[in-house]
Amino acid sequence: MELKRIAQEFTVCKIADIGGVDFGREFVFLSKTDEELSLVCETVCVPANVLIAEDGWKGLKITGILDFGMVGVIAEISRHLAAAGISLFVVSTYNTDYILLKADRYEEGIKVLQKQGYTIG
Repeated sequence: MELKRIAQEFTVCKIADIGGVDFGREFVFLSKTDEELSLVCETVCVPANVLIAEDGWKGLKITGILDFGMVGVIAEISRHLAAAGISLFVVSTYNTDYILLKADRYEEGIKVLQKQGYTIG
């Protein structure tokens, strides 16, 4: 499986409303539940109405389109990173998944995954 590095740094946020979200950016992940409105966006464009945020995330994209019948893709990646003590934050889209790692463990995480046979581009 091939993963692609994403150059941008990300922030994981809880926001009050979507008014300040810049949907024109390349990466904007928004989710809403009965309890919260969450946003993952490029750190350079965190909206002013953020309630709480955690900076310092770097991303990897699973390349290609993942079929909904595929089982264990994230579980395997998570297992390898967990064995190295590296936490992750996953964002899923219709086509694929994005793996976010804290920036201070990003390169280490890449090495762990490469050692397990993942190609990182």
